[in-house]
Amino acid sequence: MNTRYSTALVLGAGRSGVAAARLLNREGCRVTLVDAGEGAAQTAVALELRREGVEAFLGVKMLPSGLFDVAVFSPGIPADSGWASELDARGVACIPELDLGFTRCPVPMVAVTGTNGKSTLVKLCTSIFQQAGLRAMPAGNYGTPLSEVVVTNAPLDWVVVEASSFQLEKSRWFHPRVGVLLNIYPNHLDRHGTLDAYRNAKCRLFACMDQQDRAVVFEENAEEVRGVLAHMAPESLARMQWRTFGLSESSDFRYDGHNINRSSCGGRPVNIGGSVFDNEVLGLSAAAAVAVAESCGCEDVCVERAIAGFEPLAHRMQEVHRIGDVVFVDNSKATTLTALHAALRMSSRPVRLIAGGLLKEYDLDFVKESLRAKVKAVYLIGKASGVMRQAWQDAVPCHMCGTLDQAVVRCWMEAQPGEMVLLAAGCASFDQFKGFAERGEKFTEQVRRLDEKR
Repeated sequence: MNTRYSTALVLGAGRSGVAAARLLNREGCRVTLVDAGEGAAQTAVALELRREGVEAFLGVKMLPSGLFDVAVFSPGIPADSGWASELDARGVACIPELDLGFTRCPVPMVAVTGTNGKSTLVKLCTSIFQQAGLRAMPAGNYGTPLSEVVVTNAPLDWVVVEASSFQLEKSRWFHPRVGVLLNIYPNHLDRHGTLDAYRNAKCRLFACMDQQDRAVVFEENAEEVRGVLAHMAPESLARMQWRTFGLSESSDFRYDGHNINRSSCGGRPVNIGGSVFDNEVLGLSAAAAVAVAESCGCEDVCVERAIAGFEPLAHRMQEVHRIGDVVFVDNSKATTLTALHAALRMSSRPVRLIAGGLLKEYDLDFVKESLRAKVKAVYLIGKASGVMRQAWQDAVPCHMCGTLDQAVVRCWMEAQPGEMVLLAAGCASFDQFKGFAERGEKFTEQVRRLDEKR
C-alpha cells in the first residue's frame, strides 16, 4: 500500500507530525498541519514548514474545512479524540504517521513493542546488525520517526522500530519482517481506557503479517496474543511464523542463567554471562534478541559482541555514581509499578529505594514481596507518597521525604557499605518534573553534590 495523496491534513506539530508533513510535501501533496498548542517551539517549527510550502496553523480549536484525501495523526493525538471523530464523519481516511512512513520505506524492518524494555531491545538489535556489518538505525518511538527516515534517504539494510501503543492503535498497514512483543502489563489506561484495549493496540503489530514475517512473543503473553489475533486478523495468524521466548523449556528461546538456549531450533548456547543482561529480567530481552538475530540471518557471535559491549540507556538501571561502596542507580524510566518491580529483581545489592510521583495504577500489593526481599527502606516523594506508605508500611520502613533532594540526602545518611540507592519511582514524574529524564538528571546532580560536600 503506497497511496499518493493530493491533499493531506497532518495533526500535531511534534517531530512525527513535522516528518509526515515534510514527506508528503516532498511528494507534491498539498499539506496542511495543525496543532492545538502555540508555544515557542511550535512557532519555530511552523515558520520553517511555511517556508517549505506547508500550511501550518497553531492554537487550532476547530479543524479547517475543505476536502482532504488523508489525515495523518501524530502519536500524541488520541484515536478517539474529537478531531478523529470529526474526520471520520467527514469521510477522511485517518492513518498514524507510522503507517505513512512504513508505506514509503523500502528497507526491511524489525519492530519492538511492549510495556517495558522496548528502547533497550531496539538499541541491542541495532547493535547486533552493526556487528554483522549491516547498516541499521533505530527509529519510531525511539527517536527518529519513520517518515523522517524516508526523507533523509540514508543507505540502510535494516530499520529497527520502537512501536508504541499510541502509534499502533489505528495502524492499518504496518507490518515488520520481524515483530517482537516483549510483555504486556497495565499502562496508559488513561489513554486506552481498559487493559483489553491496550493489549489490542499492541497486537496490531502482527495484524498485517504475511508468510515471510515472524512474530516473536513473550511466552506468558503468547496465548492471549493468539486469542486477540484470532478475532482481529485470523488470516495473518494462520500465515505468520511464530516464536516464543521466556524462562521455561517450552519457549523456543530461553534465558537459562548466563546463556540463551534454543529449545527446538538447534544451535549452541549464546553466552551473556557477566553482561547487564545476565538476570531474569533483561535475560528475556536477550532471548528475544537471539530470536531476532536468527530470523534475520545474523550469527550468534554478533549477538554476544553486541551484548558484551552494551551500555545501558540513560535513566534505565544506569549506575551514575559511587560514594565509597554505596552505588547510586538511576532508573527514572520506571514510571510504572511493574517497572519498579523489575528493577528490584535486577538489583544485586540491598536497596534504599526512592519512589513516588503521579501513580498510574492502583494495585500496589504485588510488589510487596520484592520490597521485603530486597529493600532496606523506601523514601517517598511526590503526590502518591501517602498512598504508597499506606500500602507498603507493613512490608518495609517507609519515610515521607517530599522532594527528591531530601530523599537523596536521607538515603545517603542511612546507606551502609555494599548497598544501592535506587531511583525507581514506579510513578510518572509530572507532579514535580517535566518528565522522567529531568527527574533522573536531578537525581544525578544531587548525588554528585553530596560527594563534593564530603
